[in-house]
Amino acid sequence: MAVILNIDTSTDHCSVALTAEGMVLAHQEEGGGRNHAALLSDYIKYCLDFAREKELQLEAVAVSTGPGSYTGLRIGLSEAKGLAYSLDIPLIGIDTLRIMACNVMFTQELEGDEIFVPMIDARRMEVYTAAFDFALEPVMEQQALILTPDSYADVIADNRRILMFGNGSDKAREIITAPNVTFIPDIHPLAIDMIALAERAYSRREFMDIAYSVPNYIKDFQASTPKKNILG
Repeated sequence: MAVILNIDTSTDHCSVALTAEGMVLAHQEEGGGRNHAALLSDYIKYCLDFAREKELQLEAVAVSTGPGSYTGLRIGLSEAKGLAYSLDIPLIGIDTLRIMACNVMFTQELEGDEIFVPMIDARRMEVYTAAFDFALEPVMEQQALILTPDSYADVIADNRRILMFGNGSDKAREIITAPNVTFIPDIHPLAIDMIALAERAYSRREFMDIAYSVPNYIKDFQASTPKKNILG
C-alpha cells in the first residue's frame, strides 16, 4: 500500500490529500484565494498528523507541476521538495491539466469516447490548455493558446463529444459554439483527483529530481510594470 501525500497549488484552489490504494484518508482544501503560503503548511501538518496517528508510513510526495499560477506552483513545489528531501522519499510530479481531466472523469456521466479539454486562465484571451482522449493520451499537446473561434478546430473536427472546462473555459464559451462541445463549470485541479496519476507514477518509479526539478510554466513569467513607473 503506497501512502502518498498529494499537493495542488496550481490555481486559486489550495488542496492537500493523504491517499492510499485509491482512497482519500485525509484531505484539506480552500478555494477562491491565493493565500497558499499561509494555508499549505497547515494542510500538510493536518495530513501528516493523521498519518502519524494511524501509524502510516508516508512513501512519496506528489505535487502538481503546472501549468498554472507562477507563484502557486513555486510554493507547492518548494514545500513538496522540502518534505520529500527531509523524509528521504520520492517526489512525483503530476501534470495539472491531467488532474483536471481526472476531476471530470470522476464527477461526470461519460460514455468513454469523449475528448477532454482543460483550460487554465492565463492573460487576456489566453489559456494554458491541451486535449486528451479517455486514456489521457494527448490529442493536442499542451500550450499557451490565444482563443479564437478556430483555436480547437482540429480537435472539434473529430466529431466526438468535446468537454471543455477549467477557469479559462469561460472565455471560450462565447466564441466556440460547435454542437459537439460541452462546457462543464466549476472544475478545478484538486489533490483528491491526483490519486490515480500519483499511484501510477509511483508504481512505474517515475520520480522527479528533488534538486533540479522546476514547475512547468509553459511560458516565461512576465512581471507587470507598476503604473507609477510607466507614468514616470
